Amino acid sequence: MEIITGVERRRRWRLDEKLGIVAEVDGGALVAEVARRHEVSRGLLWNWCRQVRQGSLAPEPTPMFTPVQITADMPVRGQRRLSAAVPEVTGVTQAAALAASGQIEIVLPDGTCIRVGGDVGLAALRRVVTALRR
Repeated sequence: MEIITGVERRRRWRLDEKLGIVAEVDGGALVAEVARRHEVSRGLLWNWCRQVRQGSLAPEPTPMFTPVQITADMPVRGQRRLSAAVPEVTGVTQAAALAASGQIEIVLPDGTCIRVGGDVGLAALRRVVTALRR
């Protein structure tokens, strides 16, 4: 007869813990030994290894700051303008120049205009916009 004393709970593994355990396997250790040492099933460990190879289990990217240069552009209708340098292009509208350079222009409801590179990280952009709204 089996006596059940409590509810079995699943452990929640943090991303850095998973990556550390997978790194042990990548370092040449046997999957069975690593799984036993960390009290995790071999199947789950194989799943984590597969996810790392596929890129679906990867460390969070390091936050980056995109350089911003404040220029002395003439404000339009009372707008404050914060912008990264946009290359000078003759005979082309400014919107086309922004598109050609891969930059994004964001105009906030208060008229603040922000120009950033198209490769800016979402988290970094969110922090900048949040700071400007204060």
